[in-house]
Amino acid sequence: MKQFAMIGKWHVHAKGYAKEINDTPDCRVKYVWDPDENIAAAWAEELNCEAVSVETILADPEVEGVVICAATNEHGPLLLKACAAGKAVFCEKLLTLTVKEAEQVRAAVIQNNTRFAISFPHYSEPGTQFALEAARSGKLGTLNYARVRKAHNGSLGDWLPPHFYDPVACGGGAMIDLGAHPMYLLCAFLGEPRTVKSIFTKVTDRAVEDNAVSVLSFEGGAIGVSETGFVSVGYPFTIELGGTKGTLIVHGKEEVFWCLEGMGKELQKVEDLPAALPSPIRRWAMGDEIPDLYNIDAAVQLTRVMEMAYAAN
Repeated sequence: MKQFAMIGKWHVHAKGYAKEINDTPDCRVKYVWDPDENIAAAWAEELNCEAVSVETILADPEVEGVVICAATNEHGPLLLKACAAGKAVFCEKLLTLTVKEAEQVRAAVIQNNTRFAISFPHYSEPGTQFALEAARSGKLGTLNYARVRKAHNGSLGDWLPPHFYDPVACGGGAMIDLGAHPMYLLCAFLGEPRTVKSIFTKVTDRAVEDNAVSVLSFEGGAIGVSETGFVSVGYPFTIELGGTKGTLIVHGKEEVFWCLEGMGKELQKVEDLPAALPSPIRRWAMGDEIPDLYNIDAAVQLTRVMEMAYAAN
């Protein structure tokens, strides 16, 4: 039986990650930790495990890996300690708030041969898989445009916890949290951005932005558009790709439309999509090979792009 520990319940996905581990064959959460002892105790009771200190977790040889879901501004020190302790690490995005810290974590991962993965879940979805294959195969020609939008109504329905609007703990608002998904996808499609321009606004009375767009430029003249927000109702996850030989649109997780040379001018629905893959945390817990799409280099790249996006606002 593989044993894991949850470090922090700050992020809204922490509870789901713990459930995924416990639902994975031969895997279980042995420990939880949170700086709020009451939260940790309640969580431990819910999971039928123990609430202990970070030091106890990292000193236990039975703990194979840890899941970092503490506040984003606390990631750096926790990641360095976990790597030094020889634990496998799964991290909620972002990796860290600054490139300097991210590079320190990367060095620790390499030095300690840490099994590392970051939570980039859209890569497991059929629509995203198909879009990546189409882009990389050359079927769309040379990509010159990509747009990704991911938004929800967290600020309208007040279901996001109040600490998600803390500029110190979060490092920002909608873009640095939910906007991480469009950003890592744009990099997967178009590469390393050369420049970033941003417009972040506040629709509700929060300390951070809840409506945000960044426009990225890439080598060869390609443009990427990252859109996000906490103030959209019912807006589907969307990927749009434009190339010299075709156009592709992903609507939600499992609807894809495209138009290639020789297909006429109308978008046609793609009927045969790949099967969904296990989520990143499930693959990490099972011991599968970690894809380059969500390894430490991809995690550092996202921090680098986010730092550019916030500097540009």
